[in-house]
Amino acid sequence: MSVELVESKLKNPLPIHLIARDGLETVGLSPSIVAWAKANGFSGEAGRTLILPGDNGALGGAIFGLGDGDGALAVGALAKTLPEGDWHFASKPAEPELAALAIVLGGYVFARYGKKPGKALRFELPAGVDARRVRRIVDGVFLTRDLVNTPTNDMGPDDLEKAVRTVAGVHKAEVSVIKGDDLLAQNFPMIHAVGRASSDAPRLIDMTWGQQGAPKVTLVGKGVCFDTGGLDIKPSSGMLLMKKDMGGAANVLGLASMIMAAGLNVRLRVLIPAVENSIAGNAFRPGDVLASRKGITVEIGNTDAEGRLVLGDALALADDEEPQLLIDMATLTGAARVALGPDLPPFYTDDEALASELAAASLAVEDPLWRMPLWRPYDSKLSSKIADINNVTSDGFAGSITAALFLKRFVEKTASWAHFDIFAWNPADRPHAPAGGEAQGIRTLERIISTRYG
Repeated sequence: MSVELVESKLKNPLPIHLIARDGLETVGLSPSIVAWAKANGFSGEAGRTLILPGDNGALGGAIFGLGDGDGALAVGALAKTLPEGDWHFASKPAEPELAALAIVLGGYVFARYGKKPGKALRFELPAGVDARRVRRIVDGVFLTRDLVNTPTNDMGPDDLEKAVRTVAGVHKAEVSVIKGDDLLAQNFPMIHAVGRASSDAPRLIDMTWGQQGAPKVTLVGKGVCFDTGGLDIKPSSGMLLMKKDMGGAANVLGLASMIMAAGLNVRLRVLIPAVENSIAGNAFRPGDVLASRKGITVEIGNTDAEGRLVLGDALALADDEEPQLLIDMATLTGAARVALGPDLPPFYTDDEALASELAAASLAVEDPLWRMPLWRPYDSKLSSKIADINNVTSDGFAGSITAALFLKRFVEKTASWAHFDIFAWNPADRPHAPAGGEAQGIRTLERIISTRYG
């Protein structure tokens, strides 16, 4: 990472003064700094950095505008605006852990294909912040971003499997894979159907970690490495970001790395159905009826609603173990983006205690989430005249809700389940994150799982 957090005291780090709007004269700055700021039109407006002069033309530090309090992650902008060198906060931030996290997250650069790395900055860790916790969260977020940003020619199902095996190797987890026609033999027909038209065989990746008797936490992530839409083909504009359709898998793998690095007392299982929804003579068709692992028959109303199919088989397997907590994450519906936009993923659960925890933790760690209802009257919209269920509705209304209701049919035994319909992408730069692949919801989930099982 280009931004380094340093636990020991740095020698002569430059100070950063955090200034609220119109707060220049309230934080004890010297008259010369106040005069310099006013001469440059600085009044503490949100996100602005002003470099301060020192003696003999050297740098003297910086002031950063907090505005009216846009959140602790706003200081991530410093990773882009500060000159290289050693820095520290002149006074302890209101949320020191989030401020430290934001600085490092804001320095992320995806450099695999030649983009220059970010600035070399060293930051003195604010007092009281657990450096190891910050680093494992950063590692999980960066892993997620890297996976989502990687194009499909280097991140197909086989590559995604290799990525899982790499993470498993670091943490001494076990990995098993069911691949190709073995999916049919072992009763995962929907995963097979969605991925069979690709030259890169479909597979179910299964990673386990932790002691056998520990509480079971299972994470399921949609691993559609590219989505053409299948025979209900997307327009070219709709395919431009489809490398990110494995964002659910990337996010659960990033979360898993945080859990394992923390050594939490859980029996962790990660299930990733990894497929490419391609077009060929053996592609599944609109009007086909697919069997499922659960025994539910599914009529295909649209081949572009493939994510819920592969998740259905994986969730049925996860549900058999009745874990204490079952989470699935998926870049599932455009309807979620229409309802809440790209930055605010909806989640669905019938567990009121979990919903309250998610809401509180989301605010605490500035990882936005919004609860949406599993509205049972809409369940009938998924009816089929020839099968148990259709994979889409006929009217197109409430698409994110009906997708969640579809998935809920495959979870019957597990008491605590939540579904996250994420975007996994920043359309534009934000202070703590550049445009591109993004981790969503996993810092919130890390907080909850660490609290429950730490």
